[in-house]
Amino acid sequence: MAKAGARALHPTLLREYDIRGIVGKTLTAEDARAIGLAFGSILARDGGRTVVVGYDGRIESPDLERALVQGLTATGMSVTRIGLGPTPMIYFAAHDMASDGSVMVTGSHNPPEYNGFKFSHRGKPFYGADIQNLGRVAAEGAFASGRGETRDRNVLDAYVARLARDHRGTRELAVAWDPGNGAAGDALARLVRKLPGRHTVINGAIDGRFPAHHPDPTVEKNLAQLKAAVTGGGCDLGFAFDGDADRIGMVDGRGRVLWGDQILVLLAGEVLKDEPGATIIADVKASQVFFDEIARLGGRPLMWKTGHSLIKAKMQELKAPLAGEMSGHIFFRHRFYGVDDALYAAVRLLSVVASGDMSLAELRDALPAMVNTPEIRFDCAEDRKFRVVEEVQRRLKTAPGLAVDDVDGVRVTTADGWWLLRASNTQAVLVARCESRNAEGLARLKAALAEQLTLSRVAIPDLG
Repeated sequence: MAKAGARALHPTLLREYDIRGIVGKTLTAEDARAIGLAFGSILARDGGRTVVVGYDGRIESPDLERALVQGLTATGMSVTRIGLGPTPMIYFAAHDMASDGSVMVTGSHNPPEYNGFKFSHRGKPFYGADIQNLGRVAAEGAFASGRGETRDRNVLDAYVARLARDHRGTRELAVAWDPGNGAAGDALARLVRKLPGRHTVINGAIDGRFPAHHPDPTVEKNLAQLKAAVTGGGCDLGFAFDGDADRIGMVDGRGRVLWGDQILVLLAGEVLKDEPGATIIADVKASQVFFDEIARLGGRPLMWKTGHSLIKAKMQELKAPLAGEMSGHIFFRHRFYGVDDALYAAVRLLSVVASGDMSLAELRDALPAMVNTPEIRFDCAEDRKFRVVEEVQRRLKTAPGLAVDDVDGVRVTTADGWWLLRASNTQAVLVARCESRNAEGLARLKAALAEQLTLSRVAIPDLG
């Protein structure tokens, strides 16, 4: 006989870094309550008592939040509800309140029909085996029992004040902002009033249908409105955020995109002045320019696995002051909490530009020029994707003239540059990227990648 509240969660909900599904199909309010029961039980068994809960601007998020809180309080948790806001606001609240755990109801950058949950446990990422264990606890139903309590607390103004506190610089800039109708809208409206300069906000109304465009700033077509606002409004630069504002997009005054590794290089100069020789972390998809420039600035560049929880955990382990991913997650321990907060990253980037004599466009042009493919994602069966990468690693391990890094998949460096093949942790796909200093070298790298895919009997995708 099933225990009260026990629920087998749909297997697709339990992702590597969070819980995520399609509302009404793979994710329901009953699931949310079971997730609250399971997470509360995990905290209780670890001596925890307090949880902060927030939600994003998606249509179903308030209902999922209510069900989640019901589950948490049934395990005896004391729950502080901070309401609607971006995911980083819950990191701020959990840190400020010294909470034992936090849960954010959010679908992040996914389409409107998706939603889910992001967790932290005693200030540390909760992912991988933690997520799988939560699923087991929910299915088994051996929940802690207690009579918890709830309280509402508005932290929005305190959060925005904390963001604005770290702004530096003497130059006033003209800035365009596009939160994409995501959860950053209200916080951003308050933030720009605290910053010097001229600010233009588009798509600022929080709307979980995302009527303007898909809320993913790493896809260039989603930046079209921001580019138009920057160039049409005579702005110096522009920022975009994903649906829950833990990922950033950026364009210069000419409407050109700066990607995650370029953003890290711009931020690293100020950090390394304060902490010379510090480790700066980027994921395995980052340009060689990142690693060369961090070394030139006196830092220690470190290549690590892709995934915001994995990067965050490595950052905490090494006490690195700055880290980031090509996906736009930027993590600051330097003067901050070691979390990925896109609004905070924007403030720090504004400070870099406002403190110097060069425009963002000039700073971008000063970086070494490379030619590369975009991130290429192509289907590969779940039970095959990791084996393909292992096959390639074995074939190239002793090949002459190659440097092979297997920190996350296989990254192969040659005289022409480098190419990458890795298996996604969240989808049945392989991910590839190539980079060289010239078109001829890039063509040779793509050919080498295609040869390895052919040897593993994988259909060659369009390599760009």
